[in-house]
Amino acid sequence: MIDRVFVPPVKIQGIKTGIVRLIAANMPHGSDMVWYEPFMGSGVAGLNLAPRRAVFSDINPHVIRLYNSIKEKKITSRTVREFLEYEGARLKTGDDEHYYFIRDRFNEKHDPLDFLFLNRSCFNGMIRFNRDYRFNVPYGHKPERFSKAYVTKIVNQVKHLESVLDGSDWEFACCPFEKTVAMAGENDFIYCDPPYIGRHVDYYDSWDEMQEKKLHDALTSSGAKFMVSTWDHSRFRKNDYVDTLWKGCFKVTKEHFYHVGAKEKNRNAVTEALLMNYDPGKIAENIAPGREDKVACSEELNR
Repeated sequence: MIDRVFVPPVKIQGIKTGIVRLIAANMPHGSDMVWYEPFMGSGVAGLNLAPRRAVFSDINPHVIRLYNSIKEKKITSRTVREFLEYEGARLKTGDDEHYYFIRDRFNEKHDPLDFLFLNRSCFNGMIRFNRDYRFNVPYGHKPERFSKAYVTKIVNQVKHLESVLDGSDWEFACCPFEKTVAMAGENDFIYCDPPYIGRHVDYYDSWDEMQEKKLHDALTSSGAKFMVSTWDHSRFRKNDYVDTLWKGCFKVTKEHFYHVGAKEKNRNAVTEALLMNYDPGKIAENIAPGREDKVACSEELNR
């Protein structure tokens, strides 16, 4: 069991901080297992659960560039502190003008430190790009965002990632999910957190029924054990793909509350589902009884 869930330096809508322990309780284990994560996003699942060998990928090159820069020590916890303290002070006096200056600079030069700054000062910590793949999330209107305590929090998240990377054989690649899934063998494990079909999925590219079917077909033909995070239902509607396209999978669920809506009426509880091509009950039997998941299912954990 996991005593503490470590939050990664990047915030992404739909981050799985709140269900890391649920994933851990239902994932397979093996000394030769390689963790494959074709939709890395923030990397919170793999950061907490992946074994020594892992392959993380995402179609968003900016996330991959940041994590590779930390892995290669081009960016360190020290440089992160220096950068955020400097740009944070300029944000405090320049407010929205400085935010949009950084956003324009990032869209031209794609510096990973600018990406981290935007991710932590934009509206609601969202990551969204327009059709020209330019970051377009508006300012979060918090000129004092980078307080000393908040900068230290981010720096500590980078420090933890540095320590994990030092003892691991992890690869970060910018590529489509099909390529990553095809790399996995029968002794490996694939964890997928794709954009949620039937919900607002703007992130770096679109996601539709054709993409959902491609993912299903790639996973089921891979020969590896896999787990897919998706939504099962809300009080308004249900995800019909769970009972049709993914009907052959085992399923476990947990309620998750989203705080990313601009209006309170759009912030609702959603029941999350983990879909697996193996029986998680055989794994859960080996988990010590009496341990409850104490991690709050809330995006607020990452602010």
